[in-house]
Amino acid sequence: MRLILAILLPFVVFFTIKRPFQGFFCLLLQLTLIGWIPAAIWAVYSLSQYNTDKKIKAATKDRA
Repeated sequence: MRLILAILLPFVVFFTIKRPFQGFFCLLLQLTLIGWIPAAIWAVYSLSQYNTDKKIKAATKDRA
């Protein structure tokens, strides 16, 4: 669901992953038609990093 949101409304994804400052910056970028594509790519990349960080935390929590 977040992946679809990252493509359609990139700035919202940053608020869902608790990065509000990046969300505001992404909104400014998204307001221009040319900036929409880089904003969507940035949101998808950040979402994948967020998911990876969650998996790493879960794996290291099990080891400790």
